[in-house]
Amino acid sequence: MTARIVVSAVCVFDDAGRLLTVRKRGTDKFMHPGGKPEPGETAAQAASRELLEEVGIVVPPERLRLMGVWIAAAANEAATDIEATVYTAPGVWSAHPSAEIAEIRWLDLTAELPLDLAPLLTDHILPALSGTTRS
Repeated sequence: MTARIVVSAVCVFDDAGRLLTVRKRGTDKFMHPGGKPEPGETAAQAASRELLEEVGIVVPPERLRLMGVWIAAAANEAATDIEATVYTAPGVWSAHPSAEIAEIRWLDLTAELPLDLAPLLTDHILPALSGTTRS
């Protein structure tokens, strides 16, 4: 039986329209900033907290825009799915790695994509973004 982890994640863009991806320590896949909600937190509150903790970006939960909820294979845990509530952060941002983040990378969505992206990104988010504008 496949385990399931509930997470929140955020799509963040810089002034060049690139998507922020992060790699956590001890892992090899790049993904969105985000993580598991703490007890009593809403998905948006968890997304807002994780964004601050992981990359130093402050966006109040009520400013995040819901993009969707998807189920995907977990990037770093075998036989595990994630149920991800994904938001977009309005505006343009700069970021720096903090907490468990080993590396950040801004992804040019018009270029050839690297092979080290998490399944949530490749299977759900990037296809969804290709049909939307980022304003």
